[in-house]
Parts: sequence; C-alpha cells; structure tokens
Amino acid sequence: MSTDNEAPATWLSQDAHDRLKAELDELIANRPVIAAEINARREEGDLRENGGYHAAREEQGKQEGRIRYLQELLRTAQVGEAPNADTVSPGMVVTIYFDDDTDDTETFLLGSREISSTTELTVYSPESALGKAILGTRPGDAVTYTAPSGADIKVTVVRFEPFSG
Repeated sequence: MSTDNEAPATWLSQDAHDRLKAELDELIANRPVIAAEINARREEGDLRENGGYHAAREEQGKQEGRIRYLQELLRTAQVGEAPNADTVSPGMVVTIYFDDDTDDTETFLLGSREISSTTELTVYSPESALGKAILGTRPGDAVTYTAPSGADIKVTVVRFEPFSG
C-alpha cells in the first residue's frame, strides 16, 4: 500500500503534548458534570421549549468532538525534538519570500495549530495550501500555490531549521 497519500504526522513539542493531554483529561473528567446538567434540564419539563436542555446537549456534543479530536491527535503525533531533515517538513521554522521580492519575507513554523500557544511564530499547517506546496522543498526552491482566495502565489524557500521551542 502506498503511503504517498497519507498526511504527514503532526509534530508536537513535549510541552504542547503535555498541555493537550491535560486538556483531554479535564474534558473526560468533566463528562459527568455535563451529563448531570442535561439530566437537571430534562427534569424541567417540555424538551421542545427547553433552551437550557438544548444548550447543555450542544455543549456535550462540542466536548465529545474535542475529546475525539485530541485522542486521535495525541495517538498519532510525533513528540519530542523537531526532526532534522534536508527538506522542509513538519516541525521546521521556514523563511520564504513572496513572488520575486527578496524583501517580502515571512518566517513561520510549519506544524500543528495546537502548538501555536507555545510560540510567537505564525503557525501554518502542513495541510494548508502553503504547507502542502513547500513540503519537501529545499532552500532556493520556488513553488506556486493557490491561496484560499483563488490567487496563485509564488514563494521561494530561503532557509529552514528545526523548531527549538
């Protein structure tokens, strides 16, 4: 089976992993509280006109979705130091310039949005249009990608290095 279509693994620092694991544990521990809230609102009577009941059920759905997302993210994430690689990959701090203007540069972290709270850098997902375009490139490589606005944007990779936190 070919692995070309698999998304690159999400890289997380140990700090980000620990923070997300703590959030997951808190959400799981909070399940009985939400269930009790739903039961209390159910006792209030007619469910068709019970806004509190519907709000509690909606909150439960959001929390369960976040729990499933975090469980999968933590199950599949690569944790630890950013990988050393000879091409752009997740966990790298990348500097690019736009079009052919070497003065119009941007430096960002290519990684999970979950790590954004641990750095001042802008974080782009490897699944984003820019992220997909630069994966596997080397310094000096120019690529063009289509932005969400529909515009074609040319970028040139200047340099990259593993994220150090």
